[in-house]
Amino acid sequence: MNLEELGKALKQARKQKQWTQAELGDQLGMSRATVSAIENGTINEIGIRKIIALCSLLGLELQVQIRQTKRPTLHTLVSEADQRKRGKGNT
Repeated sequence: MNLEELGKALKQARKQKQWTQAELGDQLGMSRATVSAIENGTINEIGIRKIIALCSLLGLELQVQIRQTKRPTLHTLVSEADQRKRGKGNT
């Protein structure tokens, strides 16, 4: 999950509670502009404690998991290229 996806989830949860950005910010000691930047994924920097506080207040849970990548890594691409070279040399 990236910051944009996180922001969308936070925004959806806030709207379900029928809170404005200002109301949510007031409960956490954040400005409305900060809440907006988080929801839009445009915040330059935010601490994990603020994210956890937002999630907790909105009834969300933050989880860490192994990234499911669809793109191959450079190592994978190099290995595949090496295997193709070896395979062509043997024919």
